[in-house]
Amino acid sequence: MAAGLQRCEGCGLVSRPPAHAPEPRCPRCDTALEFRKPDSLQRTVAYLVAAAICYVPANLLPVLTTRTAAGESSDTILEGVVLLWSPTGWPLSLIVLFASIMIPSAKIVALGYLVLSVRRGWAQSPAQRTRLYRMVGFIGRWSMVDVFVDTFTAALVQLQPLMSVEPAVGLVFFAAVVVLTMLAVESFDPRLIWDAAGANEVRHA
Repeated sequence: MAAGLQRCEGCGLVSRPPAHAPEPRCPRCDTALEFRKPDSLQRTVAYLVAAAICYVPANLLPVLTTRTAAGESSDTILEGVVLLWSPTGWPLSLIVLFASIMIPSAKIVALGYLVLSVRRGWAQSPAQRTRLYRMVGFIGRWSMVDVFVDTFTAALVQLQPLMSVEPAVGLVFFAAVVVLTMLAVESFDPRLIWDAAGANEVRHA
């Protein structure tokens, strides 16, 4: 940034736009150039708070309702994990546990840590925090697994009038958590992590 170079978010080209250009654009793909994502921290915090709020009903409300001749039952994510736990079903139980509970909560905590580190101007370990951000972006995609599993289960298990499975309101909140955390990851600008480290290097130069 101090050298006047800007990296294009569209194609990755690093260029030096004209000094007095009102709206600098990438010479290769014509994407608008910005030193930082606008309002990155504010938008990331907003998405994180919304995700944390939705995370509570996503785990407390049922995600699937099963109707059989014996009656109707509604299960939360954690109840589903317990029901799936058996000598043959434990791998699926673990997948649901990781994808539905551990990964979303880990994403919220990790992004909260990154936002806090930027707000406080921490200069330590920027490379490790950048790797953490990349890891959050990578594993976050897998939290959609449970949404797909529940949706396909509801679509396939329709043996009416003997049995039917329908999505419940908890699944909506869970999908909201997944989408909001993905938006939070996209909103966060990892270049902010290096600002404090760069300023610290300048002070000690």
